[in-house]
Amino acid sequence: MAIYLDYNATCPMDPEVIEAIQRSCIEDWGNPSSSYQTGRKAKSALDKARQSVAKMIGSNDPSQITFVSGGTEANHLAMHSSIEHFKKANPTVKPHVITSNIEHVATDLPLRKWLAQGVIELTLVEVCRKKGSLNVEDVMAEIKSNTCLITIMLANNETGIIQPIKEIGDRLQVINGDRQTQGQNQIPFHTDAAQAIGKIPVDVDILNVDYLTIVGHKFYGPRIGALYHRQGTGTIYPLFLGGGQEQGLRAGTENTPMIMGLGKAADLVVAGLDKDMDHLRLRRDHLIAVLQKSCLTLSDNFAHVENRLPNTLSASFGGCIGHDILTKCQGQIEASTTAACHSHGIASGSPVLLKSGLDPEAALGTIRLSVGRHTTQEEIEKAAMALKDVVNKDHQ
Repeated sequence: MAIYLDYNATCPMDPEVIEAIQRSCIEDWGNPSSSYQTGRKAKSALDKARQSVAKMIGSNDPSQITFVSGGTEANHLAMHSSIEHFKKANPTVKPHVITSNIEHVATDLPLRKWLAQGVIELTLVEVCRKKGSLNVEDVMAEIKSNTCLITIMLANNETGIIQPIKEIGDRLQVINGDRQTQGQNQIPFHTDAAQAIGKIPVDVDILNVDYLTIVGHKFYGPRIGALYHRQGTGTIYPLFLGGGQEQGLRAGTENTPMIMGLGKAADLVVAGLDKDMDHLRLRRDHLIAVLQKSCLTLSDNFAHVENRLPNTLSASFGGCIGHDILTKCQGQIEASTTAACHSHGIASGSPVLLKSGLDPEAALGTIRLSVGRHTTQEEIEKAAMALKDVVNKDHQ
């Protein structure tokens, strides 16, 4: 089998997660909205999973967790809710949103659509090309009287660089205090934590966020998600109208077995994060070392950035094209040149890499290698050997 090094794209479900889903399919098949015993049993299962997910992100209030279909819906729900809340309070004022220029398309594309439709004003704050992350002051400088939301990803899926979410959250808390005194609207803060959960500690109170996106398949859970929304500031305006499921915030009968799987995946993150972080960093650093020894043209694109995910290597192979390398390694390595959600048709290098400071040649020659919870040292060495054979042959 090919060696899988694309854990930023998706993870296999953990065996304990699969077991929890299978058990729930048998035991929790009732409709959680029903008042009789079978329904109450399913509702109890949902409550248990909600507690697990809340605990994983440092929330002591499970009611702040709403289960959704995945990260795309969670991001959309947070943005939609902030915009609608502002419009309700300020019907004659166009809402203003601040985001970065390296967001996932699940954030970027809805915002661009609303901008084109005249629904919002939008500011894209550029990341620093030297470090691939935002300067806090650049974000704060864009706040206006009609700003209704700041939304910035916690960790970038391509570079692995962690954004200064805590620092922005802390500054925004002070600014919101001043705005409240002046009778202005509070500005909620949303972060898409899809790539961070299970790889680094994520705590909503430490980060000072009002909304946080949770994506199960990024931490060995099923392909559903959840949105954290802080009481008072993380107001929810439902996208779907229908039944009163999820406290009236997300219509549609809950997928109890998948939610139980998400809860189990959250339990595993809580129990094993420290160990997983050490393992990921060890495997990633070993991969870098082996590749640097065997591939003379290798460059660790963001070696100079201290604050990055422990599992992610953005590796550029000088004089090569990343896509061509992976094609020649087919059957031996599974990895990506960019985000899996938009990995087709990029002929000039990833826009995220270009915006993060890489020159076009380096971006075009880049492969994203991301290790996982069960990646072995043997797999690292085999993958490095396969890459070496292709890259060095291209330079003969």
